[in-house]
Amino acid sequence: MDDLAAAIAAVTREAGQLALAHYQTDFARWEKAPGDPVSEVDLAVNKLLRARLSALLPDAGWLSEETADRPDRLACERLWVVDPIDGTRDYIRGRPGWAVSVALVEHGRAVIGVLDAPARDEVWLAQAGRGATLNGRALAASTRDTLNGARVPTDALPKMSIELTRVEKPNSIALRMAMVADDRADLAATLRWGHEWDIAAAALIAIEAGGLATDALGGALVFNKPSPQAFGVITSSRGIHAAAVDWLSERARAILGA
Repeated sequence: MDDLAAAIAAVTREAGQLALAHYQTDFARWEKAPGDPVSEVDLAVNKLLRARLSALLPDAGWLSEETADRPDRLACERLWVVDPIDGTRDYIRGRPGWAVSVALVEHGRAVIGVLDAPARDEVWLAQAGRGATLNGRALAASTRDTLNGARVPTDALPKMSIELTRVEKPNSIALRMAMVADDRADLAATLRWGHEWDIAAAALIAIEAGGLATDALGGALVFNKPSPQAFGVITSSRGIHAAAVDWLSERARAILGA
């Protein structure tokens, strides 16, 4: 697995360098749907990743934000879960909060996860049961045990029942989750439907660093589902995770109509 993880990291690095070569240049961009941007670079990176990763494991299925989903992936024991550029808004705006995200999933669980964020000079890598690293340095997640005062990546703090501390917010949800793994944040949460490719690699990185990552109701994250979505994500230190789930549960259930 070490050799495979290194090979995946090398492919992800190549993809990151392709994206970096076009970063802050004039390239075509458009919206797939209102509020859902994409660029020609996303598609080029997706093409590179599919060719390189499929060569590594020809039997693995494929799930990517920039590829039409195919139901035959459900029969695959292994699956690539890919976001060619997570944080496309920051990429288009010339801001560094984006990353190439690649996860290898086996039987519904992420076993290798890589985030390559070349504009931030960051390479994140995790293997199930083997820990997580940032640029080769072993990661240790936040150990905060009190929700009040928790560091949260956000642009602004709304008025809430508890006090939180605002920290840097990259547009990439994967990078926000990874911040918990590197003890730069204590909590990163969303209360909306998202896709497996947004979170698969980062969830493994956070967990292997000693944090927790679940859906917005505290349920386990499972990948390669028929509908490749999860309702929200809560990534945090172990010490505040139950409190965070409880604190957000009323809003989460209201959104779900439960």
